[in-house]
Amino acid sequence: MRSSTHEHGGRRPGSDHRALSQDRRFRVCVFAALAALLLVGALYAIGAGSIRLPVGQVLDALAGRDAPQRRVVWDIRLPRMLLAGLVGMNLAVSGVILQAVMGNPLADPSIIGVSSGAGLLGIGIMLVAPTHLALVTPAAFAGAMGAASAIFLLAWRGGIRPLRIILAGVAVSALCGAGISAFMVLFSDRVASALMFMNGSMSMRGWTEVRGLWPYSLVALSLALCFSRRLNVLVLGDDAAGSMGMNVQANRVFFTALAAVLAASAVSAVGLLSFVGLIVPHIMRMVLGPDHRLTVPGSILAGAVLLIISDTLSRTVFAPVEIPVGITMTVLGVPFFLFLLRRAL
Repeated sequence: MRSSTHEHGGRRPGSDHRALSQDRRFRVCVFAALAALLLVGALYAIGAGSIRLPVGQVLDALAGRDAPQRRVVWDIRLPRMLLAGLVGMNLAVSGVILQAVMGNPLADPSIIGVSSGAGLLGIGIMLVAPTHLALVTPAAFAGAMGAASAIFLLAWRGGIRPLRIILAGVAVSALCGAGISAFMVLFSDRVASALMFMNGSMSMRGWTEVRGLWPYSLVALSLALCFSRRLNVLVLGDDAAGSMGMNVQANRVFFTALAAVLAASAVSAVGLLSFVGLIVPHIMRMVLGPDHRLTVPGSILAGAVLLIISDTLSRTVFAPVEIPVGITMTVLGVPFFLFLLRRAL
């Protein structure tokens, strides 16, 4: 008679269950660590600055007590921290979705023309009509969605294929980039005002941007969480997904549009940011595995943590000079990108 060890392929009965429970405990620990990092990062971001606030004063101000620095916290630092968190969430989840839909681990929001379209109209308003800067955010959002729509139309031929989206995205991005260059040449005396937008900046951002962004974040992130299971099916390939009863084309259009809304709303609020939608999904897959029911919520937390910390570094490392958060993200993102490239090759 064979032993029970042989009957279970060399494992004792219940070993799979113990491994699964240990895996669950690990994932709970990961989410707990991300939540703790988010809380600590948020409190540090609110306290850091030209006027250094200890945690006690930050908590007093947040609680509405008559703290000396209440206005600094509520009018300047709290909205900036919230905006950084929302932007990080949106860009990270947009990257998760696009990498799954396109089957391309290097996909990020720029691949669907969001960055270039937002940059074209946003910078156009800054340079052509500098007295109407209130129009920059809605114009950037319109440009981002317009570029994404143009890529959809160019890529559609009886359905949408990832390769066609990538090629159409390259073409539209190049065209928008040429338009941005033309604006900067024609209005070279006003270029300084557009540099912050081109490099992504939280400077002078406040409750207005938070109020404009949070509805898009709430709806789009909720949809991404609710339908994350479908991403697990899409990554299996068109044939496998179709055999499981999924309408592949309809889901690909839905998720690409969802990613476009997430990225467009973020870019229109703070400008052009790179690497958030590229590196956060990779880190979450390395830690939590390929299941999108875990990587989507993990990316929500990790994206917020990454951008809050990056923005805090941007305004404190070289204080009193503040550098755009996009530059900090590039400094942090390039080494990780090279690490991914080395692993892939």
